[in-house]
Amino acid sequence: MGRVTERRRTIRIREGAVTTRPDTLVAEEPMEIRLNGKPLAITMRTPGDDFALAAGFLVSEGVLGSADDVRSIVYCAGATDDGSNTYNVVDVQLAPGVPMPDITLERNVYTTSSCGLCGKASLDAVRTTARFPIADTPPVRVEPALLSLLPDRLRAAQQVFDRTGGLHAAALFSEKGELLDIREDVGRHNAVDKLVGRALQQGLLPLSRVILLVSGRASFELAQKAVMAGIPVLAAVSAPSSLAVDLAAETGLTLVGFLRGPSMNVYAGDDRIALHSEV
Repeated sequence: MGRVTERRRTIRIREGAVTTRPDTLVAEEPMEIRLNGKPLAITMRTPGDDFALAAGFLVSEGVLGSADDVRSIVYCAGATDDGSNTYNVVDVQLAPGVPMPDITLERNVYTTSSCGLCGKASLDAVRTTARFPIADTPPVRVEPALLSLLPDRLRAAQQVFDRTGGLHAAALFSEKGELLDIREDVGRHNAVDKLVGRALQQGLLPLSRVILLVSGRASFELAQKAVMAGIPVLAAVSAPSSLAVDLAAETGLTLVGFLRGPSMNVYAGDDRIALHSEV
């Protein structure tokens, strides 16, 4: 628990000079998510904020919508044959009356640090399970100049990345560009789940007045997680996928890609971007 980084011996070669020294690496370990004691999914993650990660994952799956839906989240004692606790198995107990989803072999999935929930890439599934339709009233309006500042603010807040160079990050910003929360993880989908899970625990869902910024690309999965949390604006420093753009267009999500300084592409939901041509 809390094993965010680990040290490993490495041989460094710099301009022909060879030295041996320890290097700081980001930790990556599997975490099994159980729901009412039943195995649901395994994700490769950076340890830390594990309860928020589990909660956020279940928000993106349409299982949870508020903190009241959760009775408890605990590490499973005796997670190994010898009875020791690895802090790599988390059990989420639903509150009375919260329906248990159907857990089938097809639905019980292994998620990697780059893939996330690969078995549910369906526009219809997101549309039918979203609890928080994107309906920001009055609409969020964001200046391109403000968006251009956010990647540097994200990067400045990445404490573990500075030590390892091996983490993705996701951050929530206010309409005025104030950093509200940031999480780092070996998987970008985990970083978003940790943000959403923390918001659920704090009673802040839906996140209808925020901007979600992610390092790397904007996949369908990340767009799905934004929609399920009611987030109106998703920005990424790299490219979106075609299915992410389709989902954004169908649900009303504003999707910005290639956000690098003053340059960016708006792929969907341009009504929330205060373009100079409209001023």
